[in-house]
Amino acid sequence: MKPKTIRYSCRHCNSEVGSIPLASAEEIIRELQKAEEGHNEQFLEYDENGSMTVRCICEQCEQSLRMNPNYYALRKWLQ
Repeated sequence: MKPKTIRYSCRHCNSEVGSIPLASAEEIIRELQKAEEGHNEQFLEYDENGSMTVRCICEQCEQSLRMNPNYYALRKWLQ
């Protein structure tokens, strides 16, 4: 299934980081599909509407992890 939209969402806090409409994302889709075949399949999700979500990290969570590196050891560090 070909995605209609690529969404970027933080894998820690679930905030939406951004999105790219299909018309401007053909090259990105090809690269993400290559990544899907490798080790990064846990970061890609598809919904029933054909949209792809890339689980990334937002700036706030990245900053929190830098300030608190022990959070990396926790499965879920946001309450």
